[in-house]
Amino acid sequence: MEILPGIHKVDGVNCNCYLVEGQKCGWTLIDTGMPGNAKKILSYMSGTLKCQPSDVKTIIITHGHIDHIGSLAAMKEATGAKVAAHEADADFIAGKKAMSMGKNISWKFRFFRLLSPFMKAAPVQPDTLLKDNDDIAGMKVIHAPGHTPGSICLYDKRRKVLFVGDLLRFLGGKVTGPPITLDEGQVRESMGRVSKLKFNVMLSGHGEPLMPCADERVREFIRSET
Repeated sequence: MEILPGIHKVDGVNCNCYLVEGQKCGWTLIDTGMPGNAKKILSYMSGTLKCQPSDVKTIIITHGHIDHIGSLAAMKEATGAKVAAHEADADFIAGKKAMSMGKNISWKFRFFRLLSPFMKAAPVQPDTLLKDNDDIAGMKVIHAPGHTPGSICLYDKRRKVLFVGDLLRFLGGKVTGPPITLDEGQVRESMGRVSKLKFNVMLSGHGEPLMPCADERVREFIRSET
């Protein structure tokens, strides 16, 4: 569905994947869903956006969990796009290290862990290793560890949109934290950083779009947790 002009969410891929139209950089895909979902993303592109796979120039991964990188290899092959991810999660995405599932695991992720021996993402070496405050595809990279070491948010200042990965979610009318926590202190610090930004729309890896006045709702949630 189209959330805002030039920002689309692809449904039915077991995480929220976003297609973002840039002013000069073509289309950017944020996250890729579970394995086997590349056809759904490509179908949305051709059917709704009327664009070709090669129109996607960049694939940005918010973090290295399988529900975000599962179809990365297939999408990279189909589009020829450059893959960008934070340097701290790059080895997990490339299959060089195993990702810890952490603490405070929701039932959904416990289920994923049980299935993990049978569900694996094809390894992909990121072309671009991102760092905090980098600019990519018209967005600012915000390193937001705690869910994974290399979790990132992406801030589109022009559109006042914040892509938060799994740092925050909006479910059932409520803002919540991540479904998995590796480091609770880092999560709090990461939430504090994004709460200082001005954004009207929050788009997360799971849940619904939060708008308008998303920044105020996030600050209210953080205050309630401290």
